[in-house]
Amino acid sequence: SQANFEEDSQKQPAVGHWKTLMPSKGSKEEPETGCQDAGGADETQSTEQLNVSRLRSSSVEIREKGSEFLKEELHKAQKELKLKDKECERLSKVREQLEQELEELTASLFEEAHKMVREANTKQAASEKQLREARGKIDMLQAEVTALKTLVITSTPSSPNRELHPQLQSPSKAVFRKGHGRNKSTSSAMVSAASQNVTPEPVSHERKEVDSILFAEFQAWKESPTLDKSCSFLDRIYREDVGPCLDFTKQELSELVRVAVEQNTLTIEPVASQTLPVVKVSPEECGGPKKCALSGLPRTCKHRIMLGDSGNYYYISPSCRARITAVCNFFTYIRYIQQGLVRQDVELMYWEVMRLRREMSLAKLGFYPSEM
Repeated sequence: SQANFEEDSQKQPAVGHWKTLMPSKGSKEEPETGCQDAGGADETQSTEQLNVSRLRSSSVEIREKGSEFLKEELHKAQKELKLKDKECERLSKVREQLEQELEELTASLFEEAHKMVREANTKQAASEKQLREARGKIDMLQAEVTALKTLVITSTPSSPNRELHPQLQSPSKAVFRKGHGRNKSTSSAMVSAASQNVTPEPVSHERKEVDSILFAEFQAWKESPTLDKSCSFLDRIYREDVGPCLDFTKQELSELVRVAVEQNTLTIEPVASQTLPVVKVSPEECGGPKKCALSGLPRTCKHRIMLGDSGNYYYISPSCRARITAVCNFFTYIRYIQQGLVRQDVELMYWEVMRLRREMSLAKLGFYPSEM
């Protein structure tokens, strides 16, 4: 704008700068006055134009600078906005990921809690069932122990209980109970104790001498009674009496019978006492009224045995029944000693064990009373 103004000023002639060399008289002052007025007006007008052009140039410059500044600010704001958008997008993804992880964690926690509740309910139901069964067994055991104490404790050498010692009864008065009852308590062979079928001479008419080795083994066992057959006392009896007495022709069934006797899960009952159940094994394995399942020989079988709760019955001959009953009577007596139910002198208990061993020896040799 300034350049245009200068060009315009150069093209126009200069006004107000004439000099009269020889002014005339009489009209000397008038032309000077008019020229001065015209020059002053032109000078004022040019000054105003110059000011206007300056204002216009300054306003244009201000607008240009302001526009550049606003553009820079806008560019900065756009950059910041893009950064904010990126940050918001990142935070949104983080929030979505956290929400998904929280949902998965909540679902897993609820599932684990439900699983724990189910397991706790199952365990509680099983515990309650076991508790009821245990209470029932305790009540049954308490009643049996009370009855056994009445029978065992009242038996003394001076006045023995003839129910526990049937060999002291006369043959005419001796009562042989049919069957060997079984209960899973320690008094399982209490019924069979009355089925002593060999009637030796009265004890008072016999001459006895204590074997020092056998008595020492029994005393050592009596200090800490156990049913573990690794001790010297029971190991000898297993080798000399129990093993041979339960060694039948049918080896597999013999082993099952031995285990059932040791675990106190054997049942002996008369054949005619109950209706015959459905047998799950072949007739050759279980025998029959005319064939013994243990010996495999044709014999008249008046009794049968059941091993545990299998539901399978095996017919046995009178000889096999006598051998099994003798072993059951021995285990019953040592269980009584183990539980502290026998209140006798050590020597008297020793001789009772020897008597039971003699019963097993006679039974394994084939001796048994006709009542069996």
